[in-house]
Amino acid sequence: MKTVLCLLPVEQRHKEKLERAAGAECSFIYAGEHGATAENVAAANIILGTPVPKLINASEKLELLQLNSAGAEQYVRPGVLAPKTKLTNSTGAYSKAVAEHGAAMLFMMQKKLYLYRDAQKRHEWADFGTVTSITDATVLVVGLGDIGRHFAGIVKALGAHVIGVKRRPGEKPDCVDELYTMEKLDEVLPRADVVFSVLPGTPAATHLYTAERFDLMKPDAIFINCGRGAAVENSVLYDALKNGRIASAAIDVSEVEPLPPDSPLWTLDNLMITPHVSGYYHLPHTLECIVDIAAENLARFMRGEELINVVDFTTGYKK
Repeated sequence: MKTVLCLLPVEQRHKEKLERAAGAECSFIYAGEHGATAENVAAANIILGTPVPKLINASEKLELLQLNSAGAEQYVRPGVLAPKTKLTNSTGAYSKAVAEHGAAMLFMMQKKLYLYRDAQKRHEWADFGTVTSITDATVLVVGLGDIGRHFAGIVKALGAHVIGVKRRPGEKPDCVDELYTMEKLDEVLPRADVVFSVLPGTPAATHLYTAERFDLMKPDAIFINCGRGAAVENSVLYDALKNGRIASAAIDVSEVEPLPPDSPLWTLDNLMITPHVSGYYHLPHTLECIVDIAAENLARFMRGEELINVVDFTTGYKK
């Protein structure tokens, strides 16, 4: 009998799906999102969710850790998991939620709705002038995983010319008009009206957007970051916006989270900030996808079959 520790915020129908997938050889502990303890983690053969890494303590009993996140950076560090523990993630579950959040940010910035919202709070009937359109805009999507492709599909359907940039070469998906590897980033940045970044939290992506790269962007470009905050230093982003190197930006992530109350980023009129809420469970569809992935891997694991969404320990993301 294997013990499954579930740290997902599941309802009864989710429990039934997971238990059917696992079969009679599994018993479940439903502890909730914040219910992981040293005791129940140590007792688990399988964990569904994201326990604090130090609680795992390289448990020899743990055979499978199925994360409810796409990023696994915390869990691929030496000493967190025992060598035999299989690690899988929830890649694909967040594409709809994060891509739509990014698209909403884009439209808000293009139409200057953030300025009108501020004016509304001041009871001010004001006209903020020229706006831009997604139709015929050149949109650069940096990071063509599930989220990047979903976002690319949205803006392409609305008439944008989409350039995709990814780590490894591959066949061009239908959602982009042009495809390049990261080595070409500096060549395509000057062409973009919109830069949508959804890069993972890898060393190669850390501080990728330097001051020099913001200088390559158009002065009227819009920068959107729904990937990892470490892709751009807060001070560099502040300088680019304060000094007009780009027109505006919208971020759902920050180099430091929570963003400190005294950060100068809060003072910028041309920056919209959301507190890393594009994913999580705000869109109910996301939890349904996570449960489906977990159920699939539970069934495969118990049958001794190949798992889906296996994490690459060199990148912390799906292989």
